[in-house]
Amino acid sequence: MKECIMLAAGRSSRMGCWKMLLPWQDTTVLDSAIRNALAFCDRVILVTGYRAEELHQRYAHWPAVDVCHNAGYQAGMFSSVRCGAAVLSGGRFFVVPGDMPAIDPTIYAQLWRHQSLCCQLPCYAGKNGHPVLLPAGMAARITAAPEQSTLRKLIQEYGCISVPIDSPTVHWDLDTPAQYQQRLSNAC
Repeated sequence: MKECIMLAAGRSSRMGCWKMLLPWQDTTVLDSAIRNALAFCDRVILVTGYRAEELHQRYAHWPAVDVCHNAGYQAGMFSSVRCGAAVLSGGRFFVVPGDMPAIDPTIYAQLWRHQSLCCQLPCYAGKNGHPVLLPAGMAARITAAPEQSTLRKLIQEYGCISVPIDSPTVHWDLDTPAQYQQRLSNAC
């Protein structure tokens, strides 16, 4: 089974407003990110925190989307990764922020085709991005790691490779209003 942990728990403090349901082309930021992941993956584990009930109601009836609430989301992004990793069914899995609505499904497929035992990071113009593809063994390491750990640190310890991707969208997260406006105009 191809699974993806999608992180949507944060408050969007740098954006100045909550970004998950901001308009994106003909849908919303998070809808687009989920649809793109599901175009390749069998299951998306949507990790919520801030405004969790709103997201649960919105996605409760989406096939192949399982909502996982991180009650401790204020502890940071790694707490959400841990929450999602705890409900994986096994095998390799992706991790991606929910504020990356422009990742083409072919990027998931390109990463999946590499049969590496290492963590795989998509790389464009010499810089790694998302989604990351993690080997099955990483789920147990994530759930057992101390709360103050980070996914980046665990990936470095486990070992990783950069997979060349011919798309800048692996870097297109939406942290600020300027990034949102720029990415929205680039996506059209």
